[in-house]
Amino acid sequence: MLMSGAELPSRAIREQIASAVNMIVHQSRLRDGTRRIVSITEVLGTGPDGVVMQEIFAFKQTGVDPETGKVMGELAPTGVVPEALERLSAEGEAVSEEMFAAA
Repeated sequence: MLMSGAELPSRAIREQIASAVNMIVHQSRLRDGTRRIVSITEVLGTGPDGVVMQEIFAFKQTGVDPETGKVMGELAPTGVVPEALERLSAEGEAVSEEMFAAA
């Protein structure tokens, strides 16, 4: 947007991006060379300090396999129920709130 030549303030650009993005899925390369999803975050909108987000799932590393050197772990819920859950239900995608309960 900045390269388009439009003279928009950075706050307006952030608001447009925040309104267009619902979820962010962060994939990362771990130290064993594998790629894993390490975070799923919901974008809630903008606030006075910028874009407001809440992490729904986070990768929890439990160790490293001593034989193969592979990173062990799982994507675990953070305990936050996404605000998009109501919208999913309204569109016919039944998702249980239990899925988001932290262990």
